Amino acid sequence: MSHRAKYTPGPAAGARIQKEGEKWTLVLVRDLRHPPTKVWEAITAPEHLREWAPFDSSRNLGAVGAVKLTTVGAPKEMVSESQVKRAEAPKLLEYGWGGNDMRWELEPLDSGGTRLTLWHNIQRGFISMGAAGWHICFDVLDQLLAGEPLGRIVGAEAMKFEWQRLNVEYAKQFGVEAPNPPSAPRS
Repeated sequence: MSHRAKYTPGPAAGARIQKEGEKWTLVLVRDLRHPPTKVWEAITAPEHLREWAPFDSSRNLGAVGAVKLTTVGAPKEMVSESQVKRAEAPKLLEYGWGGNDMRWELEPLDSGGTRLTLWHNIQRGFISMGAAGWHICFDVLDQLLAGEPLGRIVGAEAMKFEWQRLNVEYAKQFGVEAPNPPSAPRS
């Protein structure tokens, strides 16, 4: 059995919602065992993003300016013309993706690791789906950093890895209705 086949995401944890009227922001926090410089490279370099993120980038995200982000695993390819607004290696990264704002903060931990925090404003109807997707992406990122890559798990592929369970768990935590994704297999 492959390393990937044995992967199962843990329970929904490390996420919260910030509400400002109708604008909801998903906040995900994950402690990683790796230093900020290594995590920074993983969240900015296109060759690393291809291993774990739900999009491909036309260039390194570590510099301010225009960038194209292509969603992976979506029913149809979606290319977002975007802007990196702030890039302060290895601690702060801000850019847009599909009309939503993304903010990454990397905080060094005493252990030598990094506390990675992502703020992603998502339509409230999809916020538990976003949390479930990022949960799996962060797991894959953690394994990649540990030198044990699982390979990217996004879109329909995530359904094979208990994405729907996470969607329901996060919806309960957030006090929202768990939406059914259009392509979810009915059991």
